[in-house]
Amino acid sequence: MPGNTMPVHITGLDDELRLGLLSTLDALSCHESSSPQSAEIVFCDWNPTEFARRLAEFSGRPIVVVSRSTDVSAWLDALEAGAADYCAPPFEPTQIRWILDALLQRKSRSAAA
Repeated sequence: MPGNTMPVHITGLDDELRLGLLSTLDALSCHESSSPQSAEIVFCDWNPTEFARRLAEFSGRPIVVVSRSTDVSAWLDALEAGAADYCAPPFEPTQIRWILDALLQRKSRSAAA
C-alpha cells in the first residue's frame, strides 16, 4: 500500500493486544479510522455470542478475529461463523501483510465481478 494508508477499525481487544496490533498495522501503512464506517477492514476479539452482531454492524467489510488463542478449533469456529481471517500475537508484519493483501485481493475480485 505504498503512497496511501488503509483505514481499519479495532474493537473489543484489550489494551495490550490492541497496541501490539496497532504497532504492526502502523508499520504497514494502516491507520485506525476515526469512523468505524469508513474502515476497510475490522479487527475484533473472538466472542462467539457477539460475533453475529458484529457481522451485521460491519456488513460488507471483512472482519479479522484477533485472539491470544492459537487453538485450531477456535480459528475454525471463527471462520465458520463468518470471519474473513484469524490472527494471534505476536503480530508479525509478514503475517499481517499476508492477511491484508489476501483481503484486498478478494475485495478487488468481487468489485470486478
